[in-house]
Amino acid sequence: MRLRALLETEALGLRLLGGEEELDRSVRGVMTTDLRDPSRYLTGGELVLTGLAWRRNSADSEPFVRILASAGVAGLAAGEAELGDIPDDLVSACQRHRLPLFAVNEDVAFATITEYVVRQVSGERAGDLAAVVDRHRRLMTSGPAGGGPDVVLDLLTTDLDLRAWVLSPTGRQIAGAGEPLAPGICAALAGEHLAAVRTGRRGPHRISIQGITYSLFPIRGAGRGPAGPGGRDVRESVLSDWLLAVEADAGDWPAERLDLLQGVTQLIAVERDRRDAARTVRRRLAQEVLELVQTGAAPAEIAARLRVAAPVLLPGLGAAPHWQVVVARVDWEGGDIPAGPVAQSLLEEILVDPSASGPEPSDRIAVAHTGEEAIALVPLPARPGEPGEDKGPDAALHADELLGTVREPLQAGLDGDGRLTLGVSAAVHSAEGLRGALEEARHARRVAAARPGRVCAAGHHELASHVLLLPFVPDDVRRAFTARLLDPLRDYDRRHRAELIPTLEAFLDCDGSWTRCATRLHLHVNTLRYRVGRIEQLTARDLSRLEDKLDFFLALRMS
Repeated sequence: MRLRALLETEALGLRLLGGEEELDRSVRGVMTTDLRDPSRYLTGGELVLTGLAWRRNSADSEPFVRILASAGVAGLAAGEAELGDIPDDLVSACQRHRLPLFAVNEDVAFATITEYVVRQVSGERAGDLAAVVDRHRRLMTSGPAGGGPDVVLDLLTTDLDLRAWVLSPTGRQIAGAGEPLAPGICAALAGEHLAAVRTGRRGPHRISIQGITYSLFPIRGAGRGPAGPGGRDVRESVLSDWLLAVEADAGDWPAERLDLLQGVTQLIAVERDRRDAARTVRRRLAQEVLELVQTGAAPAEIAARLRVAAPVLLPGLGAAPHWQVVVARVDWEGGDIPAGPVAQSLLEEILVDPSASGPEPSDRIAVAHTGEEAIALVPLPARPGEPGEDKGPDAALHADELLGTVREPLQAGLDGDGRLTLGVSAAVHSAEGLRGALEEARHARRVAAARPGRVCAAGHHELASHVLLLPFVPDDVRRAFTARLLDPLRDYDRRHRAELIPTLEAFLDCDGSWTRCATRLHLHVNTLRYRVGRIEQLTARDLSRLEDKLDFFLALRMS
């Protein structure tokens, strides 16, 4: 496909501003970006689409164009929606670097241009793919009413008799044709996909669950090209890419059918990019509030920004809601991986209720990133009450519940050299409380980071408990302490099947009450007394003493 063909397509609304002598350049792909330096995502031959959000002043145009020209892109198309006319400094920079420049009419969506280029570049596909793409184009030209990825999946079912679902990296179902998949199956598919991508296996990846074979295809948006030797590190996007799960065994498919599915993933990627673009406003709101909080701005100024954020995140809400802060961090062993954007995308996904239905639920989540951390500002509607009365939040986030359904696939995505740690603050109802909530969430995340495991979380309630101290006990001290107290009991249980460890746990949990403990264990009190006596004999401790009870309690918690 040549650049010249873009100008000849009236529906694209492109106007040439310079570079007429370069219009015979070949276009091998398309990328939408507002990064000041998108070089890491460029491979050459792309038509680059930009809304010009990267431009702060006239001096920014030259370095941006120089980066594109050095990467060998085919041309640049700039939208007129943000600034109106395309700035002269951008036109001049493109002329100096012989880079063709197009203006995109504000009435034309970037998605329309992206779909056109994708279809043209992949035009040598099988006839069934051409039919699917063409029908999808006709449905999508009317705008969002076209139905997004659900339309594409319905076409796969009606035209090719293939059932398929789009899943997030945590296993949340984003779209599907027919009956939704069970949550357990979604989690297993996402985990298999992440493990396959992390280990470099060639796709499509196949997995059999309950006698049904699924084939898994990655869905990568603009700037998410294939990773591999000499290219982008797979860890930069593995925790944010969607996947397409097809109920079929693609192992014996002909090349034409595999090409078909690859084309479908590109169409779905257009919708993914559209949703990512919609998050820009919410991310910006979160970044602005975060900067005000961290720089010690006046509460009145922070409150003003919250009043702006509330209608965007909770449409129709009359009063300012309560807020919670969630801090997440992804750490990789070795390599210079920009962890902030990875954690930002992942936290946006984790904070979506897996069972949520209706409009895109992530519309109510604002996540910023600073350094290596991602920080979420989560609004919580207040419970109904009398005017002026603070009834508290309607529903607060809990650390363990956030990771409950996503732990399995994320462990596969972290694959032995990565960790996700997450901290959750208490709910606050005023701007004055946000700084404390941020520090609380950060401290809770550090508590989670001190624990073993690839995926760990901690909440604000743990900061006022003994559990705050336990993670910071050195490993060698922890092992020595627990071994001295518990190994004699474990050895005895192993030889005699005496269940001394479960008896000790129940006895402490019942606050040393003989009657309640015997009832819980379904034992006679005399049997319980015999077991407790054996525990004291083997350990030389006295369970009637508070100090010894506390030592046993800590040993059990650290083991």
